[in-house]
Amino acid sequence: MLTSRFSSLLSAWDCVECVSLNEAALPATFDPYFALIIDVFCKSPIPEVFTREERYGNDVSAFESSGNKDRFLIGDIPVRLEFKFTKNIDDVVAIASGDNERLWMIKDLGTYGFYRLCNGDILFSRGGWIDKIRKRLCELSDDFWTVIRQANQSKMEHFLSDLGAALIQNDDFFYLMSESGFIKTACLTLFCINRRFEPSHRAYYKQVMELPAKAASFCAQLETFLRNEDDITMERRYALAQLMARGIITL
Repeated sequence: MLTSRFSSLLSAWDCVECVSLNEAALPATFDPYFALIIDVFCKSPIPEVFTREERYGNDVSAFESSGNKDRFLIGDIPVRLEFKFTKNIDDVVAIASGDNERLWMIKDLGTYGFYRLCNGDILFSRGGWIDKIRKRLCELSDDFWTVIRQANQSKMEHFLSDLGAALIQNDDFFYLMSESGFIKTACLTLFCINRRFEPSHRAYYKQVMELPAKAASFCAQLETFLRNEDDITMERRYALAQLMARGIITL
């Protein structure tokens, strides 16, 4: 099994503190979105690219590397290893845990990195580092969530304004871009309201529909908003966006 193979391989490297399996690797391999994505948390510099490629095995093909990310195929299975340094993560978590003057850095980064830290399936842990990180992320203050909510809610309102402008101008491309930005930031705001980190994009819909704190009409409005049918005009979609935004802001 490839998961065991790479867990054993990576855990033998002295620089590796923790190995985590991303949720994208959990479905069956016939899922079109399947990829074996492994986060490798390191406490010291990693081997050079050519050394890493050599260690992965003779059955590796289509190998490419960009910085700290290695991508390749083993048979028909895409594999992606992402190397991350514990010092950098410690610094970001410290900001989220109470450094309000530097929270703007988290606003720009988003919280998907925290989601991966908390939800990955731990394959190897050399010490207690990952457990401490997860504990700190579970204890983030209301101030953190308020700041991140305000940032995303402001973006949501901006995209809603753009949506209205695109409708008036009859600009289909601007409308599509604004529509995409609005629905993403609306979901991000709801995740913050519910004290949830941002999931992967493929998990957005399912997870946002299951959030406990949202307007009673939100799910029906979202489903209608996403329908690609002739009766869902640009005007009606904009009206739905206004209703969803109003419901989110009042939470």
